[in-house]
Amino acid sequence: MASINSVKTGTAKKSKPGSPKVARPKKAAKPSFNSYNEFKEFEGKHYTGMKVGRSHKWNYDPGVWRETKITPDLWELFYAVTKRRAGHAPEGSGVPVGTGYHWYILAHQNVFKLNEDDYSTTMSGLKFKLAHKRAGKNKWSATAGTQRKHLIGFLQQMITQLKSAPIPIDITYQDVRYKGEAIPIPETCDEKNHCEEYEITLNDENMGILRRMKSGWRMDSIADKKLIKAIGTYLG
Repeated sequence: MASINSVKTGTAKKSKPGSPKVARPKKAAKPSFNSYNEFKEFEGKHYTGMKVGRSHKWNYDPGVWRETKITPDLWELFYAVTKRRAGHAPEGSGVPVGTGYHWYILAHQNVFKLNEDDYSTTMSGLKFKLAHKRAGKNKWSATAGTQRKHLIGFLQQMITQLKSAPIPIDITYQDVRYKGEAIPIPETCDEKNHCEEYEITLNDENMGILRRMKSGWRMDSIADKKLIKAIGTYLG
């Protein structure tokens, strides 16, 4: 016997009077992407914005980098470019158009000359939010003086981190010996000094940041996943 939901000659059969109604499965609720401004908690502090642990991937347009040599080791730089999300933002997510941010970037830039006019360039490091400005507002979330205090505090934390004893690394991988050090990033360490991220230097070359993920260790600057695993396994 055909069910009451079967189709014949293009028209669904009607159920007979008194017959039990068949419950239609409910459509799954669409996920909510409006969680950006919801309050979240991290180490006892409340914050808004993207959840800690998530990441963005951006593509940068051809930009303009200007630099002027001030001393034998110090350069002034200026960089302007438009960055574009790799993919598309979920509908309703993120901040309104017109929102502004003031970040301070502390990073390593590794440069190698390829030919007379071209250099390969990679950067890895940290960026710290000093202030933000909401869309439609002309006022930043912190005054210039407060932003300077925030920056001083951030740099003092970095100095303390650099002065702390690094973890020595000494491994051999594919008949190559790698000696160096790992500097824990304190904000990722728990009370037992179990850290999720380390800044890695091998054979006197900065290699970037090693991150502990649910799927294993990861580094953006090293393509060989087995080498990354060897470093992470050594650190434990």
